[in-house]
Amino acid sequence: MAPAFRPEIAVFDLGGVLIDWDPRYLYRRLFAGDEAAMEEFLSTVCTPEWNRAQDAGRSFAEAEAEAIARHPDKRDLITAWWRHFDEMAPTAIEGTVAVLARLRERGVPIYALSNWSAETFAVSRARFPFLEWFRGIVVSGQERLIKPDPRIFAVLVERYGIDPARAVFIDDVATNTAAAEAFGMHTIHFASPAQLAQELEAVGLL
Repeated sequence: MAPAFRPEIAVFDLGGVLIDWDPRYLYRRLFAGDEAAMEEFLSTVCTPEWNRAQDAGRSFAEAEAEAIARHPDKRDLITAWWRHFDEMAPTAIEGTVAVLARLRERGVPIYALSNWSAETFAVSRARFPFLEWFRGIVVSGQERLIKPDPRIFAVLVERYGIDPARAVFIDDVATNTAAAEAFGMHTIHFASPAQLAQELEAVGLL
């Protein structure tokens, strides 16, 4: 059912919504296609929890030291995460970028709120020109706050003067959309560019 209000602002997650990100793009090459060994490494060495600490503000120097202390025989594989990060995020999700372009052409204010290491975001930003379209970007690693913590949503709305009730938040992670909804935003749990366009049309932004 369409909301009783009409959103005026769109807030996008980045990885998984606008940028295709997966460490397997890098580690599949490094493990020469050995899927079992790669998955073992990603579940025991450079785990999602390990990466999340960087998204929350930990430096890669600290992260590498911690992981190498646990797995000294995996040093080169651990340090490859930072050194070859661009291989983990090789391309934009062009269908979503096209949706973003439509919003921009309509004059819809667009913002981004992303869980991303401050260090890897800094080196990735120049690779994706559409990131310059946003009126503001909040990056978890820079704020040392991470979704779904409601405090990072507070940073976004206070810094850019956003009324949560007039915003639609788009993310591919259900816990993040749930947190945004609890914060007072309309939300779209991203599954595909076509689904996103359809839902934005339903709320009147496209």
